[in-house]
Amino acid sequence: MRRVHEFLFVRHRHNWLLLLRFAAVGVSGVLVNLLTLVVVKKLGPGFNEAIVGVPGTEFNVRWYHVYSTIAFLVANLWNFQLNRTWTFRTSKHARWWHEYWPFLAVGLLGQVIGLVLLTLLMHLDSPIHLSRSVFDDSTGFRTRLYWAQLIVIAVVTPISFVLNKLWTFAAVRTHHPDLADPSHVEAVLADETDETAEAAEAAGSADADRRAGAVPGRHDPLG
Repeated sequence: MRRVHEFLFVRHRHNWLLLLRFAAVGVSGVLVNLLTLVVVKKLGPGFNEAIVGVPGTEFNVRWYHVYSTIAFLVANLWNFQLNRTWTFRTSKHARWWHEYWPFLAVGLLGQVIGLVLLTLLMHLDSPIHLSRSVFDDSTGFRTRLYWAQLIVIAVVTPISFVLNKLWTFAAVRTHHPDLADPSHVEAVLADETDETAEAAEAAGSADADRRAGAVPGRHDPLG
């Protein structure tokens, strides 16, 4: 039990801190996402209206897919900037676009998964659709789209955290030990120390050889 406690809360305490920061950013991102969704829903056509059919299926691309994607893009940019400057603290060590494109790629992957889930929650023939008797769109708190979007966010956020930690911000943190996990810092610093020691040893050997070669007649036989 002690080993489990040490493994979870000592060796990986920084991971928990990152997760808490990421969650805090995520909460603010949820608010941004939902606020954007409310605005575009009020400004645009009915969210359940079909735009174009998906070939070979009974499904349609509907306005709620568009609204959800717009909300995602706004919240994604918001989350990225906060994660870059606060959660992973890599803003001083990498170019903005160099980090944003993998963050956006991860987000788009999550959005694709989210759109599939959103469709299943909204489509009346889906086994997991939100009941219209409860979510009848009569008020904001009973709007199916808002609750479906919340469920999507709850499912996609953990996936995004893992992928962003392992890919988006990992490369920068690997080259900067002060940004690495505490459980990895010793290994990173040890590698750098070994490399420095090897370089110093090689330089010392080369310097010794030069001094030995500079002594005239040192290796000449006695005559």
